[in-house]
Amino acid sequence: MVAALTSESVRLADLQFEPFIGEEEIRGRVTSMAAAINTWDLGPDPLMISVLNGSFIFAADLMRALPFTCEIAFIQLQSYDGTRSKGEIVMEGARLGVPVKGRDILIVEDIVDSGLTMYYLIRELQKRRPSSIRVVTLLHKPEMQEFPITLDLVGFTIPPDFVVGYGLDYRGLGRNLRGLYRKTGEF
Repeated sequence: MVAALTSESVRLADLQFEPFIGEEEIRGRVTSMAAAINTWDLGPDPLMISVLNGSFIFAADLMRALPFTCEIAFIQLQSYDGTRSKGEIVMEGARLGVPVKGRDILIVEDIVDSGLTMYYLIRELQKRRPSSIRVVTLLHKPEMQEFPITLDLVGFTIPPDFVVGYGLDYRGLGRNLRGLYRKTGEF
């Protein structure tokens, strides 16, 4: 069953979700995040790395809002099974295919909860000797963070609810929702 793009609650597979953060609020926050990134002292050839699958919409909107050019690459890392983190990283297509050495890197993530994915990715990228690595995330769940990582820019700090929409999914569904929705009821 496909959920409609609506401000009402939606059902995805076996779960119900309620509106959480609207499309206009997200759009405004992405614009202000791009303005903040523009103040950073980045070199002439910055590289944005979008962590698939969840961050692709956020990365596209953020990149279009930036007033400078940069290259984008994609990496697929997976740590979720349904609505819970598996506690391990599965790398799919982990080859970036672009040089990292000596470049300023902007990792663009959809959501940071335990921090495991970012901790792993940062350690892997550091082996390639970039000039700098900065992490930009749309959502952060500080109550759930277990790994020592620095987030350079956070769109929204949220409670430990399971959310979908704006690229985030549940069982592959809900990525097309223009706003963010949170799961209702208990897990």
